[in-house]
Amino acid sequence: MYYDWTYILILIGLALSLWASAGLKNTYSKYSQVASRRGITAAEAAEQILYGAGITEVRIERVEGDLTDHYDSSAKTLRLSDTVYQSTSIAAIGVAAHECGHAIQDSESYVPLRLRHFLVPIVSFGSRLSMPLFILGLVLGLHHSLVPLGIFLFSFAVLFQFVTLPVEFNASARAVAILGDSGLIDSTEIPKVKKVLRAAAYTYLAATAASALQLLRLILIARRRRD
Repeated sequence: MYYDWTYILILIGLALSLWASAGLKNTYSKYSQVASRRGITAAEAAEQILYGAGITEVRIERVEGDLTDHYDSSAKTLRLSDTVYQSTSIAAIGVAAHECGHAIQDSESYVPLRLRHFLVPIVSFGSRLSMPLFILGLVLGLHHSLVPLGIFLFSFAVLFQFVTLPVEFNASARAVAILGDSGLIDSTEIPKVKKVLRAAAYTYLAATAASALQLLRLILIARRRRD
């Protein structure tokens, strides 16, 4: 047994993820208690945003859970969680508008979103095999083949995280712009929406950093074993 200092990289990634997650929960909790002055629900806001963008084929559905909101491009369905769907809060409307941003990206064939869709099956395949191959390569001493292959497959997961960043940031930017231009919420409430979406963005940044740090750790371990 020996001390592996590269575990520090994992701990840093974990700390960043926990910090971002706690920040999102606190920010969302705070602004979920602040009702929009217009009194519109998140589902109604989403419906009006999609209609205003000329998107009529996307359904809006309610889904169980808390902050399980997402846009399903394959089913052309925008799903809002129980805590968002009927809520009139600033936080809920911001989340709904963000998901509408993804629907608009899909309708416009936004390149980063298309790239992310393309990477999904590759990442799914690679994530299942990368670590087993990496570990097997270390155990059997086949680092010249299995270890690099494991690192290569894992790198797609990191790439996926990096591609996700512009997709999410752009969806949030669209949400803020649409809410400001449409009058669905009061102009004085826009800064509050920005805070909610910014907190959500930090979770994606943290996830990307954690994945990059894990990749760095694998590379460092491979080099150490080779030397």
